[in-house]
Amino acid sequence: MSPLARWCHRHRLAVVLAWVGLLLALGAGVGAAGSAFGNSPTSQDTDSARATALLRQASDSAAGESGRIVWQADGGKVTGPDTERTMSAALERISEAPGVASVTSPYTAAGSAQVSQDGRTAYATVAFEQDVSDARIEHVKELATAAESDRVHIALNGQAFTVNPATNPVADAMGIALAFVVLLFVFRAVWVAVLPIVTAVVGVGTSAVAVMLLSHVITLSDTTLTLGSLIGLGVGIDYALFIVNRHRAHLKAGMGVAESTAKALNTSGRAVVFAGLTVVVALLGMLTLNVGIINGMAIGAAVTVVLTVLAAITLLPALLGMIGPRVLSRGERHALAVHGGGPEDGTGLWARWARRVQDRPKALGLLALALLAALAFPTLSLRLGASDDGNLPTTSTNRQAYDMIADGFGPGFNGPLVLAVQAPTGADKAAAAKLVTALQQVDGVAGAAAAPMKEGQTVGVISVVPTTSPQSAATSDLIGHLRDKVIPPAERGTSMKVYVGGLTASNEDFASVLMGKLPVFVLVIAALGFLLLTVAFRSLLVPAVGAVLNILSIGVAFGAIVVVFQYGFGASLLGLGSAGPIESFVPILVVGIMFGLSMDYQVFLVSRMREEWARTGDSHRAVRVGQAETGKVIAVAAAIMFCVFGSFVFGGMRVISEFGVSLAVAVALDALLIRMVVVPALMHLCGRANWWLPRRLDKALPNVSVEGPADHPDPARHPVREPQPTG
Repeated sequence: MSPLARWCHRHRLAVVLAWVGLLLALGAGVGAAGSAFGNSPTSQDTDSARATALLRQASDSAAGESGRIVWQADGGKVTGPDTERTMSAALERISEAPGVASVTSPYTAAGSAQVSQDGRTAYATVAFEQDVSDARIEHVKELATAAESDRVHIALNGQAFTVNPATNPVADAMGIALAFVVLLFVFRAVWVAVLPIVTAVVGVGTSAVAVMLLSHVITLSDTTLTLGSLIGLGVGIDYALFIVNRHRAHLKAGMGVAESTAKALNTSGRAVVFAGLTVVVALLGMLTLNVGIINGMAIGAAVTVVLTVLAAITLLPALLGMIGPRVLSRGERHALAVHGGGPEDGTGLWARWARRVQDRPKALGLLALALLAALAFPTLSLRLGASDDGNLPTTSTNRQAYDMIADGFGPGFNGPLVLAVQAPTGADKAAAAKLVTALQQVDGVAGAAAAPMKEGQTVGVISVVPTTSPQSAATSDLIGHLRDKVIPPAERGTSMKVYVGGLTASNEDFASVLMGKLPVFVLVIAALGFLLLTVAFRSLLVPAVGAVLNILSIGVAFGAIVVVFQYGFGASLLGLGSAGPIESFVPILVVGIMFGLSMDYQVFLVSRMREEWARTGDSHRAVRVGQAETGKVIAVAAAIMFCVFGSFVFGGMRVISEFGVSLAVAVALDALLIRMVVVPALMHLCGRANWWLPRRLDKALPNVSVEGPADHPDPARHPVREPQPTG
């Protein structure tokens, strides 16, 4: 990669202008075409998917989305004269608003069931026309909330009125600001703090507009941009930092700027490319799951990582050429001018810590493993599902409507089960009527009712209201009980087919599908990591240890989101709403992302060890020197990722907050405990066996040089014929 670095250094102005031109050109494309984000279908071959398909096939309605206007009387009943007059007038205005197809009022015969038994809560259903504009929905919201007074509290929820919190740009900027502070505090040089951030921001900005254009070609979720920024900023700053740190070491050793840039890119730059490749492979590996919403997020994040790597190996060398020796602090430049260049003395904090790990590998390694296992333990109670209005902060109108409905009609009313009944004969219709009666007697069912079937209609709908909330484990058990114990006897002896559907059942099925795929996916990812590290480091033991420890890192990430979001510990303090199950697709994405990030640190750590092993053939020295020289930059990189990921916790989106918490905690502990304690401790215990590889396998594997052409040891100098662990 030296030729690339020299070319970028020599043509540094052209490289910078090329990146600016690319960003402007893509931005102009987005300005002309816009974006086309949309949620990909998540249904699989499940009972709820068959119910949805059957109902859509039988429905002749062209109606669009619908929403609910919920109100509660303070100190009185919603049927009181003043409240009824006020709300009836508001509903009349709403029914005449553009884009509204119909309004079902609780003050009519058709909506009489929309008043709670205690008379304090009522709701109206607003059905919109197909493809209604957001502006018209906002107008209806304004008409509804205008009727609120001291005596009547109004809130909105339902599909049409769902409010997706926008990400908080202040919180996002906070992560970048904290990263700048960390870099400035550690390196005491402004340009060391600026260059990695500028490189990452350019890479993420370019990828953001590229992903917006890509949304016209493939279906991408509306959270793809936020997730891409979360990953891109973290890895982008870290990748640039690793290169800048190596460049600074070369400058302090007395090397010229151009030569130092070329050598930094040919060593750390190679590691960056390899690390970025592992992240991309892990992300694209999720395509094998064939789940629409995950496919889009994985592709968008992979595009972001590719562009941040390109920025690190092209834009950064150009910027280093422009900055020159100012990448060193004034004190470092003065010391270089007075005393000349030379290698670092190796007596710093991380060198001392590396010696301590070498002296006590068993004690420190076991202590770190015990702590990590304890943090990962909550993963055993992981429960997947989908967040709803009940998980929003209490200040949200959607959450307020959810609570009002639960108080007035019961918690299950927020997530009724929709049973699609295929009844082609008269006997089937009679069986469906008996099923309704049977459903009403089932424990956990608050009520069941069938919609009247028209003449000639062969598909009916039965609505089942659970006694528990949509996210309750009891509701999940009820769905399984209906499918296994209640519906089969009703179908027996008839041609009737009944499928349990509705949003609650769909979320449950989707979670079950992904939970079934998660263990296999983790094993596939671990095997992939083992293969990549074997090729990179010509070893069997190092990749095996890395694969197992990557799984432990993923367990720590899962443990963090279970404690915060499922148990609710600290969620309210962070403004994350109430406790609930983890979003179904979050663990899958966390597996792919954490695998890539863990591999990054493993690559940067072990590649330096491998480089020293190739030079000296002393395994203990190689482990100690590699840890000492990379410890500082890995710790700083982890601190930066913690700041960036942590800032997204406060962005206002529960899904992104789950990513932020899991990745921030896992990355910090992975770097400080696994890479700085467990890995070197195990490698000291294994000695020369770390670098053993069967001769035939060595010949069969392709040669991949991670830290440059000198990282393969000369077998004549220090052969490793067989694994011989040493203490």
